[in-house]
Amino acid sequence: MSATGGVDMSREERILGIIETTRAKRPRFKDDHITMSHGAGGKATQSLIEGLFLPAFESESLRELGDAGAVEVDGAKLAMTTDTFVVKPTVFPGGTIGELAVNGTVNDLAAAGARPLALSVSLVLEEGLSADDLRVQVEAIAGAARAADVQIVAGDTKVVERGFCDSIYVCTTGIGVRDPRAEMSTRALKPGDRVLVSGPVGDHGTAIMLARDEFEIESEIESDTCSLWPAADALMGSAGSSLRCMRDATRGGVATVLNELARASEVAIVAKEADVPIKPAVAGASELLGIDPLYVANEGRMVAFVAPEAAEAALVALRAVPGCEEAADIGEVKTEPPGMVLIETAFGGKRVMDLLAGDPLPRIC
Repeated sequence: MSATGGVDMSREERILGIIETTRAKRPRFKDDHITMSHGAGGKATQSLIEGLFLPAFESESLRELGDAGAVEVDGAKLAMTTDTFVVKPTVFPGGTIGELAVNGTVNDLAAAGARPLALSVSLVLEEGLSADDLRVQVEAIAGAARAADVQIVAGDTKVVERGFCDSIYVCTTGIGVRDPRAEMSTRALKPGDRVLVSGPVGDHGTAIMLARDEFEIESEIESDTCSLWPAADALMGSAGSSLRCMRDATRGGVATVLNELARASEVAIVAKEADVPIKPAVAGASELLGIDPLYVANEGRMVAFVAPEAAEAALVALRAVPGCEEAADIGEVKTEPPGMVLIETAFGGKRVMDLLAGDPLPRIC
């Protein structure tokens, strides 16, 4: 038994060593053409960003690989972010593309520790789009902005020929004031830090997939789209300097966030599968569709890394925020193997949770 166990352990260490060596290499962009996988938030996206965009647009803010870039103007510490939303259908259970655009941009600022102030909104409209459908989206954008307490201060509109746009695309840019209570960085994670999520994962992506009627699955799952500034505010207020980093888990889900930050901080992250909050309907749909909810996009869920001594207070504060009542501690930052994410399964074993390969999920944001 012990001899067999020794062989298994040696094999496991050898495999982890190979993976660690491979992942330590800087991604290179070598593809001849852009495919849908380059926008899925996985390995192809990583190679595109780190192999092409970062070398060309080199800056300290971009090297941080955060949700928003740092900008300083005459001593004022600001954060800026931009995004484009192309989700289909444009109206789905729990939200619309317009609402999603506002919340997604606000959440990138919030995850960077910045109080959102103002947005610009640009619309790309397809010839033939119903005026009533456009009104729905405009009202959704206005309502989401009011709910998030941000002003829309600029915008643009373009109309393209029928067939050159899928109904409506929304492009948003946001600016916010960085909060002095927490100095966060994607490279700040330390062994012992706890990993918190603000609520059940996988709702948004699952709702979008089922809303397309491509699968014969009936469900009442709704998108989780909402502003995450109240959650960020609560975390900074309770943890302060013990708050290492926050990220909203959009494309690629929680799994992608954990992988990106493990690489950035050169640490290992071990998450407990049984501790990850997932609604039964989402778990059931994911099992039927053959996908892992940890890779499914969210539009109203925060992942936070907190020093162990502040984790309990941070979790209590987070659960007091409306919509975050099911916030949970799902894992811990470790030393080895650096740059990797491991999942402790419900059966007591461990598996490597890598970045997505290819484009297994449809467009969801």
